[in-house]
Amino acid sequence: MNIGEIAKRAGVSRSTVSYALSGKRPVSTATARRINEVIDELGFRPNASARALAEGRTRTLSLVIPPASSRLTDAQLGFVASVVEVAATHDLDVLLSPSGGDHDRSFERIVTGRRVDGVILMEILLDDARVARLEQAGLPFVTIGHVEHPGASWWVDVDYAALIRRCVHHLADLDHRDVVLINRSDELVAAGYGPAVRSSAGFQEAADARGLTAHTVYCADEPAAGLTCFEDIRRRWPEVTAAVTINEAALPGLQQALHRARLDVPRDFSITGVVAGRLAEGFHPPLTAADVPAEEMARLAVDLLVERIADPSATPRNALLEPAVSLRSSTGARRR
Repeated sequence: MNIGEIAKRAGVSRSTVSYALSGKRPVSTATARRINEVIDELGFRPNASARALAEGRTRTLSLVIPPASSRLTDAQLGFVASVVEVAATHDLDVLLSPSGGDHDRSFERIVTGRRVDGVILMEILLDDARVARLEQAGLPFVTIGHVEHPGASWWVDVDYAALIRRCVHHLADLDHRDVVLINRSDELVAAGYGPAVRSSAGFQEAADARGLTAHTVYCADEPAAGLTCFEDIRRRWPEVTAAVTINEAALPGLQQALHRARLDVPRDFSITGVVAGRLAEGFHPPLTAADVPAEEMARLAVDLLVERIADPSATPRNALLEPAVSLRSSTGARRR
C-alpha cells in the first residue's frame, strides 16, 4: 500500500497526503481526519524512506574510518561495531566511508552530497582539514579525538596523556628507573595524530617528574614491527626494564620478542599501556592496562550526534574519558 492508493481512497491528491503525513503544509481538519481514517483502515505504515523524505532527513549517519589500506586496530573495530549497534537503537543506518590518501573524493561526496544527516569522524589530527571542511559545510558532526584548538566542536576522546602518565607512575612505584614508550608509527606522529602526540607528552612529563630515564620508539601497526621494535630496544638500551605502549597492533610481536629474549613477564620485564580490553586479557600474562572504552565512546558519539542533528544551535558538548588502569599480571617490581 502506498501514498497514491491512500490519496485515491480519500479523494485527495498525493501531495495532500504527503503534507498531512509530514506536516510541512497545513491541511484542513476534515481532510486530515479522512486521510487518517483511510490509513487506519488500510493499516498503512510509511517505510523508512518515506519517513525520511517526510522529515527532510536520510536517517543515515556516516562513520568516516581510516583508509582501507590501513589496518584497523582491535579498539577501532570494536568502535565501528558499537556505532552501528547504537545507531540501530535510534532507527538509524550507518554508512562507512574511508578518508585520507586516495579517498578524499569519497569524503567530499559525503560532505556535499547530503546523503547523510551527520558524520562521526575517526582518527583526528591536531590540525585536521576534514574538521574544517565539515564546519564550513555546516553538516552536523562529532569527532573521535579532538583537534588542538577544538573551539565549538563536539567530540569524544580518551585522555591518553593522563593515562600514560598513570602507567609511568605505576612503573616508577615498582622501582623501574629505565622505561620506554612504544608509540604508533613516526608517520602518524609527524602528521599530528592526537593520541600519539599526547601520549609522548604525557610519557615524558611523568618520567621527568619521577626522575626516570625515558626513551621513545615509533612502531608501525603490525606484529612484525612490534618484534623489530623490541629487539631494537634491547640492543640500544639493555638497561630498560619496562615498557608503556599504545600500539595494540604490535602486541603480538612484542609477545614474540619477549619469548625469544627469554624474558619472564613481569619478573624480568614489565609492560603496560592503553589498549583494548580484549587484547589486554589475551596477552600472556594478562596486560596491566587502561582499557580503551570503545563501546562507551560509540554510545556517546552517536547520542551527541543525534542531539546535534535535532538542535543545530545547541551548546557544543564533549566527553574526555579516563578509564582506570586495570592491574593485571604484566607488571611487577624491578628485579635487582
